[in-house]
Parts: sequence; structure tokens; C-alpha cells
Amino acid sequence: MSGNKLAIKEVARRLGVSTATISYAFNRPDQLSEKRRKEILSACEKMGYFGPNKAARSLRQGTSNIIALILPDELAYMVSDPVASEFIQGVAKALKSTEKHLLLFSGNNDNVNEIIDFVDGFICYGSPRNPALLEQLPNIKKNIVTVDFDIAGAPSINIDNEEAAYQSACLAIGERKEIPAIIGLRLVASDLTCTVENRPLIGSGYSISHRRLDGYLRALGQRQISIDESHIWHIPENIHKYAIKAAKQALSLTPVPTIVFCMSDIIALAVVKVAVQMGIRIPEDLRVVGFDGIEQGQQYHPKLTTVQQFSVEKGIKAAELFISKDKKSQEFGFKILSGETAPIQDPS
Repeated sequence: MSGNKLAIKEVARRLGVSTATISYAFNRPDQLSEKRRKEILSACEKMGYFGPNKAARSLRQGTSNIIALILPDELAYMVSDPVASEFIQGVAKALKSTEKHLLLFSGNNDNVNEIIDFVDGFICYGSPRNPALLEQLPNIKKNIVTVDFDIAGAPSINIDNEEAAYQSACLAIGERKEIPAIIGLRLVASDLTCTVENRPLIGSGYSISHRRLDGYLRALGQRQISIDESHIWHIPENIHKYAIKAAKQALSLTPVPTIVFCMSDIIALAVVKVAVQMGIRIPEDLRVVGFDGIEQGQQYHPKLTTVQQFSVEKGIKAAELFISKDKKSQEFGFKILSGETAPIQDPS
């Protein structure tokens, strides 16, 4: 008889002991002598029994100790993204000293019904790309924490993306007559690298990309610098090949932009690479501002000017908020990092 079919009552009957004694041998070693415990464990192993069914016990207790981490896109893409990867590390680090386990779930799925009965709740990192899943989340009657977006009735961990973009833009804009360009992420409904002109913006109610766009536009407007939609790019994914294509298009404009605001450090590094290849001097001819504060951007030369958002720490805080079941949302901090790609002006 295989171990997963052998019930504890049958094991106890065969060994001539109580079910409590079997349970103690596996879960409460302090209740038995070391000699007695080893005898019982050895006998159980010989008959193919390896302990009480933990899944059944969890269901009886109403908890599985499994937390589903919903990532906004396909798992292969998300785990390769340096910012998302750091966030996942933070969540895992916070759970390491607990009995809880992490289940990664793609936000491209239609719904969470296939896992909802087996998890204690959800940490949602960024707005799921699938609108159907986004609509479903507010109706789930389990513990939920959202990160970088909000749903009704759930606590959230957010940085102020608009303010962070605004501050970085204000500090990077120089005294010269600026010619700006913006390279954004998922601003319109297209799988191609393109400008946003004549295309409706999507996800404006919850997308962090739109909050960053609002921040850049606010800074430009405050300095009375205009920007045409033909100078605002959309890329479908935060990966190098799309960023390079947008950078080449942006830096081929006439006149060439003097400042490029990028919605990620990956995009900003692509702009710097293309600029160097084209003989455009940084920061003398072109200023480049990123967003995220990934390690690669600070090791690159010239060092990237960006917004650091402490993704590992954000993951830790999200896990702690989930475990505590605190219903109060928390605003997370950020820091402007000054690099050689855009000499920071003294705000005073």
C-alpha cells in the first residue's frame, strides 16, 4: 500500500499504538523518548507511511500557508526583469523565517479560480495585464495586498510614481532650451515600438507608466516646455530590443532631443548606448533620466541618473503587511540618484 493511501489509523492499528503516538513521533518529538520515537519512525518507514497528510490538516485548519504572488505578466518575462526579480527576492526573504510558502501566478491568466481554494491570499505586484483578472480581484474574499496599484478594500504598498518622475525631471531639466522626448512602457494598445500620436492611452486609471508620464509632463509644463505626442514613445515590454529601437528612433529626430525621460533604467541604458554609438555626448548634448535604481545602472559608465525605489525592501514590506493583516495602506519611499547622465541641478 502506497504512503499517500495509508491512513494514520491503520498505521496505529498495525503498530498497536494510538494515533496520537504516531502524530507525536512526526510532529511532537518532545512527547516521546528518543528511543521510542526512532522505533515508531523506522516502523512507519518500512510500511511506506511518511507522516500525517499536511494538505488535509491545512484544510481542516482553514489555512494552507501558501501565498500566491500575482505578477502582472508572463512569469518568464517577470522573473527576468531586474525590478520584479528584486521584489520577489524581498517577499521570499520575509517569508523565510515563517512556515509560509510562495506560489508565483501570471497576471495574464483569465482568473484565479484554479488556485483560490489552495492559497491563504494574494500579493498582487502591479496591475495584472489581463483586464478580466483585474476585475475579479476586488471580489475575492481572502487576504489581499496590492503593490503599485490599488483595488477597493485592500491595503497597498505604493511609491508616488508621479511625484518621483516629477522630481527627477525637475532636477534634470537645465537652463537651455530643452527639446524633450519620453520613452514609456505600455502606454497604448500595441505590440510594436511606436509613438503615442493618434493612439488612445490605455490603463490611465491604474498604470504606473501613466503616473510617471503625468510626472514628466507636469515638470515640463511647469517650465513651459512643450512636447508633441510624436516625441513620446511606447514600448510593449521592458526589454532591451524594444528599448534600443525606440532610442534609435528618438535620437534620429531633427532636431535631436536634448533630454530623454525613460520609464525604466533598462530603457535609459539603451538610450545611453545608442547615443554613444551616434557620437552624441552625455551630458553635454543629451541628458538621460531613468527610473528604478537597478544595480546595473549604477555600475554603468556614465552612471545613470534615476529614481531608486528599493524593490527588495518593498517586497519585504508587502509580505509583512500580508502576514499582519493590517488594512492600512502604506506609501513607500524613493530616492533620486544623481549620475553623470544628467547633472542634477541644485533645487535650492
